[in-house]
Amino acid sequence: MEGVGLKRVRHDEFWVPHHIPGRPLLPGVLMIEAAAQLCSLVQTIGANVQGFLGFTRCDETVFRGQVVPGDDLFILARQVERNRRRFVSRAQGVVHGKLVFETLITGMTF
Repeated sequence: MEGVGLKRVRHDEFWVPHHIPGRPLLPGVLMIEAAAQLCSLVQTIGANVQGFLGFTRCDETVFRGQVVPGDDLFILARQVERNRRRFVSRAQGVVHGKLVFETLITGMTF
């Protein structure tokens, strides 16, 4: 199962004045959170999972570029493994056709 999400990075978001004043960069933790939410959504829709899907870990995370206000961050998610309670997905973030991050997301059904 696969999915694509879009995060339009706005100039008025809460983190802009504080995450490197004068040179705002989207925090990596927000990129990972967006990827985890997309991975959970892919599981919910694609595997018809009922209940709450929680983000339990991220591994093999690499940041390769910057995301700034005004950018469109495309997030791609692909399921790698799934069983009754746990799923693992690979996720990537792309801006202007360039890879800006990649990570391995693990989640569980609670």
